[in-house]
Amino acid sequence: MTNFDDIYNQYAPQIFRVCMGYTNDADQAKDLVQETFISVWKNLSSFRNQSAIGTWIFRIATNHCLRAIEVSQRMVKIELPYQIPETPDESPEEKLQYLYRCIAELEETDRIIISLVLEDLAQAEIAEIVGLSHANVRVKVHRIKDKLALKFKAHGQFR
Repeated sequence: MTNFDDIYNQYAPQIFRVCMGYTNDADQAKDLVQETFISVWKNLSSFRNQSAIGTWIFRIATNHCLRAIEVSQRMVKIELPYQIPETPDESPEEKLQYLYRCIAELEETDRIIISLVLEDLAQAEIAEIVGLSHANVRVKVHRIKDKLALKFKAHGQFR
């Protein structure tokens, strides 16, 4: 598959969700998707098929997300002086937003791993994207799911 339009149409929604897992900000995620596909467009002719094209695209997206996180960590952040209360009867959209907030609180590597899991990528492919062993990814996925389950239980999502 070398037609850019086909590649974009197939992978853009997944890349957006992965970027949301990193940023928890739809506008920033859209910008990261755009940056990812600009890189894909520029480098598509040099893609050597050493891995699946999806793996290559996810790796590009991951790199853009990591750079965005580095930049945001250098910026001064101001917290609101109060917490907005959560309601127990949340809509599916609110639950999804809560999931993205929980993912955004994870460490960088954990964020990308769980975002790729949510996109139904095989653990072997995730290992290749993040540069870890398959066994290490398998253990991390289990631990990340446990962390998220604890957050959801504390939030009253699992009864």
